[in-house]
Amino acid sequence: MQKILLLGAAGALGALSRYFLAGLVHRLHPSTFPWGTAVVNLTGCLLAGFLWSFFETRMPVSGQTRTVVMVGFMGAFTTFSTFVLETGELFRASQWAYAVFNLAFQNGVGLCALVAGIALGRLV
Repeated sequence: MQKILLLGAAGALGALSRYFLAGLVHRLHPSTFPWGTAVVNLTGCLLAGFLWSFFETRMPVSGQTRTVVMVGFMGAFTTFSTFVLETGELFRASQWAYAVFNLAFQNGVGLCALVAGIALGRLV
C-alpha cells in the first residue's frame, strides 16, 4: 500500500511539474509550435538519462525507490522519456533492428491510432 501511495504522490508531482513547465514555456515563447511539450519531453529525456545513470553508478537505490521516481514522477512528467530511454538501451545493446522498429512502430502506429481515435470519436 505504501508503494501505491508513493507512486501516486510522485505521479502528482510529475503531472504538476509538466503542467507548470509547459505553461511557463508557452508564456515566455508564445507560438503555434508546441514548444512547451517539446521542452517537457526533452527535459524528461535528459532527466531520465541522468537519473538512470545516477542510480546505477553514483547512488544505488532500492527497486521501490527507482520505481517511484522513474514510473511515478517520470511517467507522469513524460512517457516520451521512457520511450527514448528504452530505444537508447536497445541501441546501446546493439539491438539495431529492435531499436529502429521501436521508433518506427510506436510513431507510425501511434499516428494511425490517433487518426482512428479521432474517427471513432466522431462516430459516437
